[in-house]
Amino acid sequence: MNNLVDIVLPAEQLEGTSAVLSKWLIDVGSSVKSGDPIIELETDKVSMEICSPADGILQETRAQEGDEVEVEFILGRLSESEVPTEVPTNDTTSGSGPAEDHSLAETATPSVNKPDTDSNDARALVGPAVRRMLRQHDLDIEQIPGSGRRGRVTLCDVRHFLTNPTPKTEPQALNSIPQVQTSPYGYSERQPRPLQGTKVPHSTMRKAIANHMVDSLLNISPHVTSVFEMDMSNIIEHRKWHKKEFSQLDANLTFTAYFLAASVQAIHAVPQVNARFHDDALELFDDINIGVGTALGDDGLVVPVVQQVQEMNLFEIAHALSTQTEKARSGKLTPADMKNGTFTISNHGVSGSLFAAPIIINQPQVAILGIGKLDKRVVVEEVNGVDTMVIKPMCYVSLSMDHRALDAHQTNKFLTVFVETIEQWGL
Repeated sequence: MNNLVDIVLPAEQLEGTSAVLSKWLIDVGSSVKSGDPIIELETDKVSMEICSPADGILQETRAQEGDEVEVEFILGRLSESEVPTEVPTNDTTSGSGPAEDHSLAETATPSVNKPDTDSNDARALVGPAVRRMLRQHDLDIEQIPGSGRRGRVTLCDVRHFLTNPTPKTEPQALNSIPQVQTSPYGYSERQPRPLQGTKVPHSTMRKAIANHMVDSLLNISPHVTSVFEMDMSNIIEHRKWHKKEFSQLDANLTFTAYFLAASVQAIHAVPQVNARFHDDALELFDDINIGVGTALGDDGLVVPVVQQVQEMNLFEIAHALSTQTEKARSGKLTPADMKNGTFTISNHGVSGSLFAAPIIINQPQVAILGIGKLDKRVVVEEVNGVDTMVIKPMCYVSLSMDHRALDAHQTNKFLTVFVETIEQWGL
């Protein structure tokens, strides 16, 4: 008798939330090894894989692609036998004749005539991080040599291909390209025509972001934003002297690490910023857990959280931030990595934005800090009693706050302490 093994959604992977089954990575009747990825799940924050709990053959699927599934839900079943006892009706096997009798000898004989099938199966098993990177760089997986099991393409394979690209096709000979003779002054009037386009379905993450933003801005928090200017000279100098030292210890010293450290000082001055609003009280938190908005290209954004920042020095902050950022960009974040945030930083300047207002609050928090683009600007300073124009590396820093919880004087005090901490770094 065949031993059936349930494929369940582990509670610890979702921290009690639900998810959408976005893709079965294998077909019914396919054999798998324990630990092979077989399902891709998508929550409102991350994509993740569910691996096979045992060696065997996928006997049945109980959840279909697009279904919302909850923790401990049975997604399907594996048969631990060598051959499935019954071919389910939703199997893709074609033909109406009787099933073939597969002897042990036939099972044990390597298939030397179907190398392409194994290769295609392996390429279908790529994880969500790999698929995301393929989409972001518009790559064809068939052009990338796989180093994983059965030729599976890994994240390292994609990164190696990006640094050592191979031409997909031979360049077309110049004389074979039709030459179109046009006048530089030619003109053809364009008439209106019906608009045509392509609808790209929203991902689960995009739907969640949309709902969260609308809810936060329109239904929950009355947003107010204050903006200050900030001189980055001192942390630029400090980073120049310590970046290499941190890097040798596997910590990438970014400006964002300084922003987290300065946020702690500002929160100590205005603890109401590190809070949650309730109808009958403002809940002030002891731990300062700072989320950092991290863009994933067209796939959206995530907010990995650095826990207990108030207990860290600059090196510890840089190391923890490097770890969380790398996990975010490689698709390895779990729901636990985005849990219990009490304050959020949006470093939107990295994409060229000078300032943004309002930056929508990450509920149920009461404030979010925005850092604009670092730019050299002419500022006026008093030098030896004379107003003098000098060039300095400046940026705008903003705090969007929930006016139910905070008032303008608290917002401005927070920004004052934050800016002073950055501008006086190392003095």
